[in-house]
Amino acid sequence: MNWIKSASVIKKERIDQNINSAVNEIVETILLRQGVPMRFKVNAVDNSGKGLGIDKSFELKGEYIPPPSNRFTPDEIQKLISSTLKKQGLDTTFEFAIAGPATFDGGVKMQSAGFGEMWVQAGKDSVNYKWKYAPLSTFDQISDRTETLIMLMPSSNDSLMVQLGTMIAGSVLFTIIIITAFALTIRTMLNQKKLSEIKSDFINNMTHELKTPLATISLAIDAIGNEKVMDNKEKIRYFSGIIKEENKRMNKQVESILQSALLEKEEIGLNLQATDAHHVIQNTVDNLQLQLVAKGGKADLHLDAINPVIKADDVHFSNLIFNLMDNAIKYSNENLEVKITTFNTRNSLIVTIADNGIGMNRDTVSRIFEKFYRAHTGNVHNVKGFGLGLAYVKAIVDAHKGKIKVESTLGKGSKFTLEFPQD
Repeated sequence: MNWIKSASVIKKERIDQNINSAVNEIVETILLRQGVPMRFKVNAVDNSGKGLGIDKSFELKGEYIPPPSNRFTPDEIQKLISSTLKKQGLDTTFEFAIAGPATFDGGVKMQSAGFGEMWVQAGKDSVNYKWKYAPLSTFDQISDRTETLIMLMPSSNDSLMVQLGTMIAGSVLFTIIIITAFALTIRTMLNQKKLSEIKSDFINNMTHELKTPLATISLAIDAIGNEKVMDNKEKIRYFSGIIKEENKRMNKQVESILQSALLEKEEIGLNLQATDAHHVIQNTVDNLQLQLVAKGGKADLHLDAINPVIKADDVHFSNLIFNLMDNAIKYSNENLEVKITTFNTRNSLIVTIADNGIGMNRDTVSRIFEKFYRAHTGNVHNVKGFGLGLAYVKAIVDAHKGKIKVESTLGKGSKFTLEFPQD
């Protein structure tokens, strides 16, 4: 702003200089054509000054010689002033008058059509007008008989702003670019910090999730190597089952990470076929009965959709329902109740999964579909997982051209609403 202000002052001074140059040029042009009002005539006078040794002497007397007849007309002066101002890059809004010598005829000799009106306005508001007085004579011939050119111009800042327009626009644009670059830099730094935190959280969770089954498998193998256990087929079968289940668990964790990579590259493929949503939901609930019982919970099914068939990938759709149910169980207190409802609209199947768990605040709701994001529960390891479940759910819903909506109240529970097209 200081730079623009300084440039404005310099421009104003330059405009004043250009106006003075224009006025001088106009006066010079007028003088070259019609001559100056005051000229001098030499009169020869006989003297009898023989005693001084001079036969004749000459006396210089000033005498006013009227201007020649080839004076400018008002229109010609109007055009002359306009063209000269334009050549100097100035505003061509002006009025003019030529005032006669005070000791001669006096008064205004010639004026433009709007001079009188502008003169009155300038008298009322002198701040917004410029006056220029220029004698129509050379410097050494100015007298009380000299005519004067009067130019009256609005001192509007419009001309100044036009000249400064490009400079100001460039300055503003450059400032905006700098501020935008600064804001983007800060945003990038904050995002990098967030990604670093997410990365650290993910590594901690992954280490914990993979370390637990490995430790269990190691203990089971040690138990099988015990001499007392080696002769007991039932115990061997029991520990082998543990190893198998823990191996499945690790495979599932690795598979979720691989699915996340595929989702990021948008390379996940769907094998769409007619799928009974009620059948998938019922099977998923049956498979999660042990987890529900462990939480003292139950699943309340209201499968009221008349037409539950949609075009879906059976595996991914099952995983979608499983992830939402699994989240409801993880983020809950005792006496969990999960309510699953289905119904049809004109062209869609609606599935809602609601629970009475711990719920989420507004900030968490806005971020739950971000990859690796996990709602804080006070202990990073008290809820297992990588934070990939809901990101996967959102990607699968989008891949099926469906919609997902979340409603949640902290301390009261959450509700997920899924909509799948049935065209």
